Amino acid sequence: MSKSPPPVTPEELHTLAEDLRVLAVKLRRRLREESHIGDFTSSQAQVLTLLEREGPATVTALARAHGMRPQSMGETLAPLKAAGLVSGAPDPNDGRQTVLSLTPSFRKKVKASRAVREDWLYRTIQTSFTAAEQQQLATGVDLLKRLVDL
Repeated sequence: MSKSPPPVTPEELHTLAEDLRVLAVKLRRRLREESHIGDFTSSQAQVLTLLEREGPATVTALARAHGMRPQSMGETLAPLKAAGLVSGAPDPNDGRQTVLSLTPSFRKKVKASRAVREDWLYRTIQTSFTAAEQQQLATGVDLLKRLVDL
C-alpha cells in the first residue's frame, strides 16, 4: 500500500507560488533570448499577441481590451504600422473604422520565432533530462495547464 505524501503547509504553498512566478518570468525571458523577434514595448507586444491570437480588430476593440483610450492605442500602433508589422483595411461593417491585422510577413516571422523557441525547448529537454524526468516534466505541464485554465 502506497503512503500519501504529507499535506503541504501554507508556508510551503506561498514559497511554491513565488517560485512558480519567478520561474515563469525566467522561462519567458530565456525563450525571448532564443528567438529575438523585435524590441517592443510591453503594450506593443500585447497588441501583437492579441492580433496574432484573436485575429483582426479595430483600434477601439484593441484599446478596450487593454483598458486604454483609442488615442493612446493609436500611439501604440503607429510604430508597428510604420515598421510594416500591422496593416489596416476599412471595416466592412463601419467605414469610419479600420480593421487592423498582422501583415503576412510578420506572421511568418512570428511562426519562425515560435519554431526556434520550441526547437530549443525540445533539444534541451531531450538532452538534459532523463526519460523519467521527461515524464515528470510532462506531468508538471499538465498541472500547469490546469492551473491556467482555472
